Amino acid sequence: MAGAGRPSTTSVEYDGVDRCLREIAAPSATTLPAAARPDRPSLTSPRLPPAAPTSATHEFLRRSAAMTPHQILSGLWTDARLPADALGDLLLTGADPVLPSSFRMGTAAQVSIAAAALAAASVWRLRGGRRQRVAVDMRHAALEFLSERYVSLQGEAPKDPWDAIAGTYPCSDGRWVRLHTNFPHHRDGVLRLLGCAYDKAAVAAALRDWDAFAFEDAAAEAGLCVTAMRSFEEWDAHPQGHAVPTLPLVRLTKLGDAPPQPLAPAARPLAGLRVLDLTRVLAGPICGRTLAAHGAEVLNVASPNLPNLPLLLLDTNRGKRSAFVELREPAGRAALQALLAKADIFMQGYRPGGLADLGFGPQEVARQRPGIVYVSLSAYGSAGPWAGRRGFDSLVQTASGFNHAEAAAAGETAPRPLPCQALDHASGYLLAFGALTALHRRATEGGSWHVEVSLARTGRWIRDLGRVPNGLTGPAAPARADIADLLEDSTGPLGHLSALRHAAQLSETPTRWDRSSAPLGGDAPEWAA
Repeated sequence: MAGAGRPSTTSVEYDGVDRCLREIAAPSATTLPAAARPDRPSLTSPRLPPAAPTSATHEFLRRSAAMTPHQILSGLWTDARLPADALGDLLLTGADPVLPSSFRMGTAAQVSIAAAALAAASVWRLRGGRRQRVAVDMRHAALEFLSERYVSLQGEAPKDPWDAIAGTYPCSDGRWVRLHTNFPHHRDGVLRLLGCAYDKAAVAAALRDWDAFAFEDAAAEAGLCVTAMRSFEEWDAHPQGHAVPTLPLVRLTKLGDAPPQPLAPAARPLAGLRVLDLTRVLAGPICGRTLAAHGAEVLNVASPNLPNLPLLLLDTNRGKRSAFVELREPAGRAALQALLAKADIFMQGYRPGGLADLGFGPQEVARQRPGIVYVSLSAYGSAGPWAGRRGFDSLVQTASGFNHAEAAAAGETAPRPLPCQALDHASGYLLAFGALTALHRRATEGGSWHVEVSLARTGRWIRDLGRVPNGLTGPAAPARADIADLLEDSTGPLGHLSALRHAAQLSETPTRWDRSSAPLGGDAPEWAA
């Protein structure tokens, strides 16, 4: 196969709001303080005074809060340069609040899920399919943002995946920190840093001797996962808070030249396409699960030596096969290169630069497989002093102001999380939307493409959608018994699985998963067909 040409600087960025609103919301990259620029890394959290909201900010929030889900999705669609007539095929029903939150959780869920589904329908049209209705109900979409809670195996719900000491704690300065200790090495590192026993009371006592920002910095320097709670104003004054809005919600960049690769007619949008899924936990696996729902062959590639959360995999591994490949060994890298040669999409959520060190960064992958769609997920984005920092949804919520804002809306002082892992779920569907847009580009224009999404930028998008008056009085998430009509059953190697159906309903190519969840590493590292 011919090698890729020189890397191109062509970049397409889309946010889902009109350009006027985007200019109001985001400071110019040229006005960033030096500490916020990617060439000035720092692990120090500055104690800057809160920035007073400007009249332009208030106007942006007022206008974005008034936008309907269809208008928000139309902005995403138009900026992505996808066929405009497809927007006439969209049916969005329901209204916020559908979960107890002061934020537009239902809108974020409905728009992100519908964007991916409509893009799949557009890809099917590109390969000879008919136009079709794409419908997403807001309540169903919001429940899909909780899909991991509705899984049962052999009639039993999975146990709570959260570690015993994970959560929020007050510190000596009256501020709060959140610990993410679900992976053993993160848990053990936090305990070493605190010098205490594996006990919630012991952790709480140890943290009363720390200032919140000092512990956040110390944990980051040790490669651990901790954030201090900030208000929106404090986050906006932080260099990373400055940097995040300068990034697009979804960035699509051309990596290099390759001839167009038209897609042959098929019964499903992604039939015959192959996806390498090297992601863990939620956002990335949700992207892979979404692509599988539209017919792609998705191979989850995991290391046998890295921790994972098997209970979440019951939900996110539906429709996939799963193989172990150790990339730190020559044989593992050779196995991945062999898989890459026949792949269409390469997904990864490693720490920024982590895969490049192993020879699988975006430029190298594009050289090895011209025409690849390379999909990257990060916690805080590619700019700012936290660009290389590890993070999870709950940590980004805490650092960027959501926990403080929800608590303030409830009249509380302790951190109050969103009612779902909204940053993870929305990012997963936005990754799928970006990947499908890149497939459209590859088929019509050619080239290798890089799709980038971050949890922090997705969080800023959700924040900019506006607030819901009295939203915390919205309905609580229903029990499994109350949503039997939204559940589906499958049987696989793990046994009988019951889980939530996909919220996107396509009239001509209904979504489905052809396989039940696969056990981690249960398949050979090879393509099925």
